[in-house]
Amino acid sequence: MSLVIHDLSPEGWEKIRDEYDGWDVVSAKEISQPCVGCFSCWSKTPGECIIKDGFDSMGARIHYAEKIVVISKYTYGGFSGAIKNVFDRSLGYVLPQFEITVGETHHKRRYEEDKEFDFIFYGRGLGKEEKAAAEQYVNAVCANIRGHVGKLIFHNVEGKNTVPVSDSAAACFSRTVMLNGSMRGFGGNSGKLAKKLSEMLDVEPETVELRKYLKDRKALVDELEDTGTLILCMPLYVDGIPSQMIRLMETFEKEYKGGPKKIYLVSNMGLYESSQLINMFGAVKQWCERMGFEYCGGIGASAGELIGVLMQYLPFHIGPTKNIYTGMKKLAAAINAGEKAEDIFAEPYLFPRLLFMWIANYSWNVSARANGIKPSDLYRKL
Repeated sequence: MSLVIHDLSPEGWEKIRDEYDGWDVVSAKEISQPCVGCFSCWSKTPGECIIKDGFDSMGARIHYAEKIVVISKYTYGGFSGAIKNVFDRSLGYVLPQFEITVGETHHKRRYEEDKEFDFIFYGRGLGKEEKAAAEQYVNAVCANIRGHVGKLIFHNVEGKNTVPVSDSAAACFSRTVMLNGSMRGFGGNSGKLAKKLSEMLDVEPETVELRKYLKDRKALVDELEDTGTLILCMPLYVDGIPSQMIRLMETFEKEYKGGPKKIYLVSNMGLYESSQLINMFGAVKQWCERMGFEYCGGIGASAGELIGVLMQYLPFHIGPTKNIYTGMKKLAAAINAGEKAEDIFAEPYLFPRLLFMWIANYSWNVSARANGIKPSDLYRKL
């Protein structure tokens, strides 16, 4: 059986459903619960998401599909929040262990296959730049889930891109808010980095957790309306912005009526090469352009799980965290001055990639035993 994953409205799907008669159909908008970043699909229920809502076996559905078609609204260089959620929840399709392929660290295959994905993007004003961004993104996604891109199709729809017109006479607001987009809260690696940055700022920013507003994102948009400086903190999920943050950005487009903002970014990921964060940075920049916000730079830190542990036991300015510390100081100086900073990509200082991989791979065996399962069960196939 073939698989189609789409984010179309019921009316939109009705127009094309006959083309996918007999297919396994995933209507992405029906999946409300985002990935919580618990890694249970790797260490507790290998291959399956721990959230039992009917979409807990997305990895297996991808595996058993003879053909896969993904239909998504073009959103900031990649998937809509709904489609991104499907991929975030499909993490169990690959293994937690790392290996080097095409010069980068990626997850090992759970299934010995090179799955082909066809992607169909629709949206307004899809030109060369938008198509290039989408192509770069889906190639990165497929590289990490160990598949490849088949067809890449774009459909321009009628109409103009619009954002709410500001009804605020104020061009500048004084509030500085640090928004944590991680579902793990301030106890996760994104939260830990956010706290380190807060300590470097002249004025401690207000902190807000996105996970507390999942059922009412408009309330969060309203809460952030009079914010002048917004610092986005989030992890990389499947080569891009986590679905819950994309959905918040989409809500901003529909509902925001405040003034301009300065946007800074603090991001981290579990892979070794910080360059793999580039798609996330590009997405944030596209969102800022759509909203009329000023993108002012950010820092992308790799090896997040390792760095998160080391930050608790070593001085932040020495050892493997030194590069991140140096970059964060530069970003903090820019925020304090209300100025732009160059994007900074930081990897562990003097920490070999192969040693990082060995520690990461070994830790999954330890995690398995701690959860009462055999390390060999991490590799199970559904």
